[in-house]
Amino acid sequence: MGHEYVNNGADIYRESFRIIRAEADLSRFPADVEHVVARMIHSAADTAIAPDIAFTPGVVTAARQALEQGAAILCDSSMTATGIIRSRLPRNNEVVCHIKEPRLAELAKAQQTTKTCAAVDMWSADGQLDGSVVAIGNAPTALFRLLEVVAETGQRPAAVVGIPVGFVGAAESKQALVDSDLHLEYLTLLGRRGGSAMTVAAINAIASWDELENNHI
Repeated sequence: MGHEYVNNGADIYRESFRIIRAEADLSRFPADVEHVVARMIHSAADTAIAPDIAFTPGVVTAARQALEQGAAILCDSSMTATGIIRSRLPRNNEVVCHIKEPRLAELAKAQQTTKTCAAVDMWSADGQLDGSVVAIGNAPTALFRLLEVVAETGQRPAAVVGIPVGFVGAAESKQALVDSDLHLEYLTLLGRRGGSAMTVAAINAIASWDELENNHI
């Protein structure tokens, strides 16, 4: 038995974003942030997240400028790193994820902490953190540790897309980002919701100005 459905990719995307803008109130977002938020909503098929998105007005500009200058994207998980579309990156930017490196497991064991916490320390020690774009989609501990390392070292990422998901620490870590006096440029979704798909959607949107085509900034 046949089914009636839209099977043209461009039409599906166009209708998806029409629905998003019809159902979600995006009026409080600057134009560049609104574009990113629409992609986040699309990744989750959930227009209800819009009121809970917290951001600094300059976050997209800061992230884009950093990428255009060749900044690395530092990721907390393989899922986040894998989802970033390299062809959208303006300077063949390095996408860094240490999670599978043996030295990370050794460092985490020595520090008696999570591997994602230890990865943040490695970003700092390796000189990668300052001026980078940080993408955290899975690990609240990475976001907590990022705030600590910035405070301890003075190294500052250009922008933080911090949207970890979960029941333990996720909401708290994102609230800590918002409440921090470090004056970081950030984009997050308050509460338990989030994840690598939403974080990747935000990064890919920052690196691409067109919702329907694979064009880069």
